[in-house]
Amino acid sequence: MSMRLLTTAASLALLIGLYGCNKQSAPTPAAGDGSLQPAAASEEAAAPAAEKAAMPIVKCKLGQEMVQLPGGKFKMGSATGEANQAPVHEVTVKPFLIDRTEVAQEIYIKLTNIDKSKFKGPTLPAEQIPWADAAKFCNARSEAEGLTPCYNLDTGECNFDANGYRLPTEAEWEYAARAGSDTDWFFGGNESKLADYAWVKTNSAEKTHPVGTKKPNAWGIYDMYGNVAEWCNDVYDANYYKASPADDPRGAAMNDNPQFTIRGGAYRFELNTARSAWRQGEFPGQTDGCIGGDYLGFRCVRKVEEPKK
Repeated sequence: MSMRLLTTAASLALLIGLYGCNKQSAPTPAAGDGSLQPAAASEEAAAPAAEKAAMPIVKCKLGQEMVQLPGGKFKMGSATGEANQAPVHEVTVKPFLIDRTEVAQEIYIKLTNIDKSKFKGPTLPAEQIPWADAAKFCNARSEAEGLTPCYNLDTGECNFDANGYRLPTEAEWEYAARAGSDTDWFFGGNESKLADYAWVKTNSAEKTHPVGTKKPNAWGIYDMYGNVAEWCNDVYDANYYKASPADDPRGAAMNDNPQFTIRGGAYRFELNTARSAWRQGEFPGQTDGCIGGDYLGFRCVRKVEEPKK
């Protein structure tokens, strides 16, 4: 990756501290304060079966929560969507951790001392974020927690063997979004339920909303559809699925004028973008609010480390 890609990012003033993480069983967000408590028996009984399949949660001392996902196979893409979503192909991903919500402004500002979002609020998703700034945030978060950063900020290259934070691959993102489903939406084939799970054009009032306020998917992950579109680590290629490897695909090869993949749709996108298979390419410096950068955000992933023998 060329230096001109990375020069779109503002310089970071890192506030470095040491934060640990603890693994918990899957909790339910309590109303009001955002803390996690076990669900009441009556709530458990009333919840749909799919929503009781949430995965274990890793909670960091800084307050962020990640969902620990097992590796597995799934059918990636769509036979009924746009041409860039075809062909449907089987993909295997390794176990990984993924943020339970999109990165919110509170943690983004804390680690970068940068506040560039159009819609202001500590619990609103960070937006107007270039791809390179998202990569820098991942490194800052890694260093703050004593982990090995994944990104070479001179080249943009990602070290997938490092134990720090990075952007998800497209395959990881779709695996997490689907949460075991094979329908257009993780909640089934009925689009009328979308407003229960996502801030989209029809219910957002043309603005972002606090992360984690809609219903999660079956694995306990919020806002995989809508609110802000999420950067992936992958270089975008509309035809990539025709040649994608079956094991942990990581996107197209770098080129002289790369686009990177965004996923999930956004608060002001058309409803057909808020689907598990939807994908689009975006130039990495696309953050000018006048032309649309206020819909660009992200969430982080990191590898699941093998237990020490």
